Amino acid sequence: MFLKFNFLLILLVSKAVFAQSENATIPNSYIAFHTSEALEIDGDDTEVAWEKVPWSQPFIDIQGVKKPKYNTQVKMLWDDTYFYIFAKLEEPHVWADITQHDAIIFHNNNFEVFVDTNGDAQNYYEIEVNALNTIWDLFLSKPYRETNVVLNDWTATGMKSAIKINGTLNNPTDVDRGWTVEMALPWHIFKTSYFEKNVPKNEFWRVNFSRVNWEHQLTNGKYQRKKEANGKLLPEYNWVWSPQGVINMHEPEKWGYVYFSSKKAGETDVFDIPNDDKIKWKLFELYRAQNDFKNRNKNWATRIKDISNTPITVEGETIQPILEHHSFGYTISIESPFTNALLIIKEDGSFLKKDK
Repeated sequence: MFLKFNFLLILLVSKAVFAQSENATIPNSYIAFHTSEALEIDGDDTEVAWEKVPWSQPFIDIQGVKKPKYNTQVKMLWDDTYFYIFAKLEEPHVWADITQHDAIIFHNNNFEVFVDTNGDAQNYYEIEVNALNTIWDLFLSKPYRETNVVLNDWTATGMKSAIKINGTLNNPTDVDRGWTVEMALPWHIFKTSYFEKNVPKNEFWRVNFSRVNWEHQLTNGKYQRKKEANGKLLPEYNWVWSPQGVINMHEPEKWGYVYFSSKKAGETDVFDIPNDDKIKWKLFELYRAQNDFKNRNKNWATRIKDISNTPITVEGETIQPILEHHSFGYTISIESPFTNALLIIKEDGSFLKKDK
């Protein structure tokens, strides 16, 4: 089990290698409306509730610049039992060959869901699916940039999913339109204690969606990931709902915002990202700058000006971060001018909020 786990970790880290320069990104947001209509998880969005809610923004390349070759969009609903997700993926050649649960699904074209329920960039969930409806579900204690625990044995018990192929699966003789994914994720899979009431009515979670897409080749009439003349695989495309700015899905602080409105599908509501979350973005920028500083200098910076030489402002307010060292690392804290809460980030990327 130990050897298997480390092999899995190496593969995942290789997937999460990110670019040297970081683009500033503003997360997307989506209002998920409540439904009282029973939804059949069949890969179709023909129910009235689905027809009443909007599609998300089209997916973009993970770094937030390039437009993908094929379109992808999602929409969401919720009720007292499930978080519903419907995705539509344009794809002229729908193929998949992985059938084992918890195999490395991104070796096929896939669709991925990432969920951080409290927005602390720790203890989050990842679910991947291919066009055969093969699932890989896992729990991560921290992103791969820190020493973490990956529970590949975590299972989204009670989850429902369905795939519909708009064309034919694994048939290279025709051109397909794409495939759809429908999921019902029960709230209880995200509970951290038995008695926790975790249905996020009129609250938001940090969520992102990703689509891994490979160039393909045919070998004996079967689809495979395309290789160069030297036998090396061509790199995959990574298309996402909310851009990450880097080639790395495992920076949860950059994921989008899904607000679970108590209003019904077909009604309207408004969601604004809280100003304290915008301060949190700045704290994570300082955390990443500290990591870069340590990689270059073998020690943590002792002054904010060593990692940030420009004034930090949020919604017109100038922010004064305080850097404090201790025997195990450091903390950077900011007192919010909006709520007076103390926002703190630690050397391992842990985020804390203390209300006053």
